[in-house]
Formats: sequence, structure tokens, C-alpha cells
Amino acid sequence: MGPSDAYLTRFLDLHPKEIDLSLGRVERLLADLGSPQASLPPAIQVAGTNGKGSTTAFLRAMLEAAGKSVHVYTSPHLVRFHERIRLGAPGGGSFVDEAKLTATFEEVDRVNDGRAITLFEITTAAALLLFARNPADVLLLEVGLGGRYDATNVIAKPLASVITPVSLDHQKFLGDSLGAIAHEKAGILKSLVPGVIARQEEEALRSIEREAARLGAPLSISGQDWQAREEHGRFVFEDGDGLMDLPLPRLVGRHQIENAGAAIATLRGLPHLGVGAQAVETGLGSVNWPGRMQRLASGALPALLPEGSELWLDGGHNPDGGRAIASTLAELDERSPKPIVMVVGMLNTKDSDGFLEAFAGLAGRVYGVPINSSVAGRSPDEVVHAAERAGLAAEECASIAEALAKAAKAAGPVPPRVLITGSLYLAGEALDANGTPPA
Repeated sequence: MGPSDAYLTRFLDLHPKEIDLSLGRVERLLADLGSPQASLPPAIQVAGTNGKGSTTAFLRAMLEAAGKSVHVYTSPHLVRFHERIRLGAPGGGSFVDEAKLTATFEEVDRVNDGRAITLFEITTAAALLLFARNPADVLLLEVGLGGRYDATNVIAKPLASVITPVSLDHQKFLGDSLGAIAHEKAGILKSLVPGVIARQEEEALRSIEREAARLGAPLSISGQDWQAREEHGRFVFEDGDGLMDLPLPRLVGRHQIENAGAAIATLRGLPHLGVGAQAVETGLGSVNWPGRMQRLASGALPALLPEGSELWLDGGHNPDGGRAIASTLAELDERSPKPIVMVVGMLNTKDSDGFLEAFAGLAGRVYGVPINSSVAGRSPDEVVHAAERAGLAAEECASIAEALAKAAKAAGPVPPRVLITGSLYLAGEALDANGTPPA
């Protein structure tokens, strides 16, 4: 715990709700701070339900491979808040350090003067202040929740607006249909600013297209204006400017093809940034995005499993995320069959039944575990009941370590493939327990 953590605790008390979608409070604070959002490096904004973090990671890797310094704002963090703010520098950036973060928190707290504002809003204001005061070539701005009223949506004219696949999540705040949720995500689109749209369900795409037409935002749409696909063990990207034959992305899973495609389509639409084919290829091989189908090959947690086991980590937490993870597990199983065991912890705001249904017939056993953070998580027995409703054998455990110990004890002659999943907060706990914090 450092001084910045004390500010984060204090910020939680500035508003009675954790989420209260509005731009008024953050715009007021930014104005009092001298409007840092008007002095930012050129920004690319990324919204969506699934894949926005991975798409942002691909964008950073490709831009940095082209020699650009890149600021990055993402959420949530896995282990420490500092992960949300990456300050760009020649040769590669790094997470904001404790001294700089604490000083900025002190400044925004003083200027805010105790007025009502959510934690995400005041910390976003702090991030924008840091980005404005530190030079970089590009800012990658991942939207927190929704888009239209998200605190990141204070950029008047970004370079591009990217919308990754939209699915049902956060219905309490964004609406209970794909069209309604997509309408909120499309709130990041701006007049005459190119919008890059990853593959969508038809209802979501229609909603995005309507909003784009109303705003006068030109769109580049997956499946229409560009395509990303796997072909004979290679990654093929194709648009109106031609075809690129590339190696598969370093990030595991077929869904990462679409995320990488959205990043390439964005950069191909911004030729003045100078990200050529070599930088794209280098970025595909160097990209890093912890907690998303991440293999834990060493550390405290793999040591709890029998030799020859595999331990994977993915923070997916909604039904579409579950289906993407299940598809990846099935691909791994085709190449190297192993009994599949899941360690699952979920927030009580998530559709645990919908998430776990994706693994029916695939996972041999589920261990339900608690999420030991300030967020409201489902109890292990609730996770177990959801797994059983999906037709999965399940039992509850008090911790990730206990679940892995049970998986080891129950292992047969073929060592298991174990996946820790259901929440980014749980993924963060696993990385912390393993001694491998995000870099």
C-alpha cells in the first residue's frame, strides 16, 4: 500500500454510487484543471464489450514497433491501479510511478474540493492530466463503461473511434438489448472522425450505423470494408488497399484474429502515422496483454499442479467471453488433449449461468472460489450451483490455491489443463499470488 492507495480510498467516498454515468462532473473538474483534454496527443478511442483491451494492446504494440511513443489508458487493473496509466516514451513506455501518481491525485483532489464525483471520473481526470503533461505521439484511450457518458468521452476530435464486438453486459446501466447497448457504445463516434467497427451481431451493427449516419461519422466495418481471418496457419488481413499475409498473433485464441484486424484496420486508415507492414508484423509478435488466455508457466501457482499440467488465466466474465474462451480451450484440446479443469470466481453482477453454459461438455470439473477484493463477488456455492445448472460437476473451495491442490489430488494419469477464469479481479489475484505482476 502506498500514498496513492489512500487517495483511491478517499475518492470512493466522494459519490454515493460507484457508477453514475454522466459527463457533467468530469467536465467541470477538467475545466477547473485547465482543460488538459484539449492538450492531449492525438487520440484513438476504443469502446466495446469484449476485446477492447486486446485491441488496444495490438494498437500499442504496432505503434511502438513503428517507433512511436504511446500513452495508454485502460481499466480495470489486475494487481495495482498504476497499470491503468501507461506513459509513453521512446523505445517503449511504462506504468506511471507512485510518486507521479500520488502528486497528480493530490492535485485533482485539491481542485475537486470535495465535490461529488465518481472514482472512475476523478481518476480519469488525473490520467488525462498526466497524459497532457508528458509528451507522446499517440494516446490510446480505452472506454470504461458504455461510451456516450463514459468519463473518457471528453475528447472533441480523436483520430479514430474503434468499437469492438458488442454483447450483453452491464445491462443495468446500458440497456437490456444489443441495440440499446450498441447505441451507448456508438456514443464515442464523432462527426468526420473515422469509425472502425469490428464484427457485430446484426442488431448491434444496425444501431451503430444509425448513430454514425446521424453524426456524419464514416465507418470501416469488418466483413464489409475489411476482413481478418486465419488461413493455413497464417493471419490474413484484407481491405481495399490489398492483402496482408501475416503470422498469427502472439495472443492465444481465434477471437484475437478479429481484435488484431480491428487494430490493423484502424492504423491502415491513418497512414500519416507511418505504421507499415513490418511494424504490424512485429507488433503481432510482441503484443502483451496479461490476464487474457495467459499461460502461467512458472511461479507459485503452477508449482501446485502435477508435472506436465498447464495453467491458464483469462478474465472473461460474460456469455460471449465464455464462448470465446471455450472455443480456445477446444482448439488447445484438439492439438494436445488434457482433462480440462476450471477455477471460477465471478462478480454478482455477471451472468454466471450464461458464462458457464459455454463450457458444458468441455470442462470435467469446476471449482468455485471467492473473489477477495472490495468488489461484490458471488459466493463459491453460487458459482457451484450455476456450474451444476450448466451440467458441470462442481465443488466450492476457499481459495485458488485450495482449488489447484484439489485439482492436483484428483488428477489422473494425464495431467490437467487448468483455467482460472470468470473475472478480471480474480485474474489479478492469481497474478499476484503467482508472483508475476503485469509488466
